[in-house]
Amino acid sequence: MKVTVCELVNDAIQFKSDWNELVSHVKHEKSQLVLLPEMTFFPWPFTTPNFNEWVWKEAVDAQNQWQSRLDELLPAIVMGTRPVETAERLNEGFIVSPESGYRRAHTKYYLPDEDRFWEASWYSRGDGRFEPLSVGAGKMMVGFLICTELWATWEAHSYGKAGTQIIVTPRCTERKTVDKWLAGGRTCAVVSGSFSLSSNRVSRNNDGVDLGGQGWIIGPDGDVLGLTSESEPFVSVEINLKEAEDAKKTYPRYSLKS
Repeated sequence: MKVTVCELVNDAIQFKSDWNELVSHVKHEKSQLVLLPEMTFFPWPFTTPNFNEWVWKEAVDAQNQWQSRLDELLPAIVMGTRPVETAERLNEGFIVSPESGYRRAHTKYYLPDEDRFWEASWYSRGDGRFEPLSVGAGKMMVGFLICTELWATWEAHSYGKAGTQIIVTPRCTERKTVDKWLAGGRTCAVVSGSFSLSSNRVSRNNDGVDLGGQGWIIGPDGDVLGLTSESEPFVSVEINLKEAEDAKKTYPRYSLKS
């Protein structure tokens, strides 16, 4: 199947142009799975430790306004995260597909709380469930590790044991840490025996966050199959899910069984 990752600008005005280019790329490549960055439809709001109800509402409203435009990427399956507010405020991973429409997939559980990333100060932890999801009429098993959750390697290992073929990591991370995050993606792939996919936001002006882009597609043995960049913000790669099934029988996966 063909999968697409991207880096999308952290700016509401420039974002519209990026979005149109992404839609054109997905149509041209005939992508079957598209991964969006973390909370992609509103400029990153968690830059202060002081929760702002108005900003949170603006972020939720922006997602609601853009929700119907996810259909522009169909018939590809679309994955990402969004802010939601029901009984509590959450960061919700979602899947949109032609078969099932919108599905809540996962709620972010491991939350940072530091300069420019005051997430635990703004919204609540999710339910702590990391469950693989059957996607595309049962043709693939997918797991979510949203941004910081990538470092919970035990969750990646559990996903692999459960038969997950693809682990997706929508993220919002800084330019100065791109090498570290790529190392995390490769580790995730190796310990799970799954393909690791990640899309990130990117700063193209002085937005005070300096987000680094560099989405990736990584094979089950840690091979980097594709990376986004400023010159190539959308990358699509044909992958074979059987490689993930076969990888689980080889080192180090078989030796990690409890």
